[in-house]
Amino acid sequence: MQPYFFPYIGYWQLINAVDTFIIYDDVNFIKQGYINRNSILQGQSSQRITLQLIGSSSNVLIKDIKVGKNCKKLLKTIEQSYQKAPHFEMVFPLVKNILEAEEINLAKFLGNSLQNICNYLEIDTKIIYSSDIEKDNTLKGQDKILSICQNLKASKYINAIGGQELYSKEQFQKNNIELNFLQTEFTEYKQLTNDFIPYLSIIDILMFNSIDEVKVMLQRYELV
Repeated sequence: MQPYFFPYIGYWQLINAVDTFIIYDDVNFIKQGYINRNSILQGQSSQRITLQLIGSSSNVLIKDIKVGKNCKKLLKTIEQSYQKAPHFEMVFPLVKNILEAEEINLAKFLGNSLQNICNYLEIDTKIIYSSDIEKDNTLKGQDKILSICQNLKASKYINAIGGQELYSKEQFQKNNIELNFLQTEFTEYKQLTNDFIPYLSIIDILMFNSIDEVKVMLQRYELV
């Protein structure tokens, strides 16, 4: 999976469901996606937060982009939005540690974020970068994914549900690899208001739920 900025619960379900999670960093950056954007709760509505980038372009690989200088501003926004949340005292230091990291390489910055949250949730999945895997980098799409799976001697590959349009189970079977897609079951939880606002960043889930409650959410999915 491409690295995302504080991704939603389905991303974490995927990390938790596998033995090895690949940060797909040697592919082109996608504008208007979730690589550097997400949404948090601000007041009674969803508010977009965006990580500033340097050198971002749809013609540039994710691993070749740098993080900008708005992390302090983002941290202040998150603090103001969640200071009354029940788990703020535990979660805000985690978010602060992530956003104050000295790493400026985008892929590594986001990878550090994923690892820190995995540690907090006691997820022990191995995380590696696709750019560190030896493969034929002229390959594209499904062929590149198959090459990575074969290099790692994988017998099973799980992708997010959106991957159904990109990957063929039959083609993976021909290469002796089982292909599944993870369909998330979203769980409502109490926020600051009575009206639940779904599809927010993992930050929101962590602020309003204990580690044990989040662990239950991590199991609420179906493989198809």
